[in-house]
Amino acid sequence: MEKELTIKEMQKIVDDYIGQFKEGYFSPLALMARLTEEAGELAREVNHYHGEKPKRKDEPHNTIDMELADIMFILVCFANSLNIDLEEAFHQMMNKFNTRDANRWTKKY
Repeated sequence: MEKELTIKEMQKIVDDYIGQFKEGYFSPLALMARLTEEAGELAREVNHYHGEKPKRKDEPHNTIDMELADIMFILVCFANSLNIDLEEAFHQMMNKFNTRDANRWTKKY
């Protein structure tokens, strides 16, 4: 297994990868379309493994983990293209949940 990555490191790896191509990042609208496409692929895999629709024998073997990773890649591309620090955004989002939804669900302890 490779070393654990911070979100900043993931953003840097993706930026280095995209930076080698003249085309660079897709537009936000194109990235939104790609994200929607990948979400559909994830939904299909979840339905195959946890739903009522089994895979056909001739369908390629995809996995939920790879579909989630594809979504992560697109999300990182999206953030990088808009100069968004995902680590900072994540902390802001968790603060929102920890304050706004602090008493919304029954805690285990």
